[in-house]
Amino acid sequence: MTTPDPVDFFERQFQRQVRETDFALNPFEQLALSHVAGSVLDLGCGLGNLSLEAARRGCSVTAVDASPTAVERIRAAALHERLPLEALQADLACFSIEQDYDTIVAIGLLMFFRKEQALRLLRQIGQRVRPGGRAIVNVLVEGTTYLEMFRPGEYYLFGANELEQAFAGWTLLVARRDSFPAPEGTRKEFTTVIAQKAPG
Repeated sequence: MTTPDPVDFFERQFQRQVRETDFALNPFEQLALSHVAGSVLDLGCGLGNLSLEAARRGCSVTAVDASPTAVERIRAAALHERLPLEALQADLACFSIEQDYDTIVAIGLLMFFRKEQALRLLRQIGQRVRPGGRAIVNVLVEGTTYLEMFRPGEYYLFGANELEQAFAGWTLLVARRDSFPAPEGTRKEFTTVIAQKAPG
């Protein structure tokens, strides 16, 4: 059995979704949308469904993903609609956040890195949200049994309360767990946190 490459896994998925014009917000993006404001960094933005909708609502958005198909789709849509959105293709495993934002989003991203990489980027998210701003983070947690999209030893399932602990001292606007059935009797167990940093 070949070792999966997460970028290839999603590249194939995104190519299919573009062919089928399947651009609906997923449940986590729907949950996040009303909490996104101001200048926004969307890490691991996928096809940019949340990024584009946020830009339509007046946010200034930087969308980052490793998938060339995703970035091409976002750029084309943003150009067509004349939206305030910049799409960047980058390897997020070694990405550094170079400026502050009002909202930083990382939905379904951090678990694709080794523990030290995942926690480094999570710390950066916390540091780079402006006072009064928001972090929106969603990860797979321990108990997840659907592992098809991961490379062995190159992923991190967070502890059940690890996100909440990472945002200690922030105001938790949302802290929820979701469980979904996955192929071959497996499950995906998610934690989502939407946290607001104290005003400066």
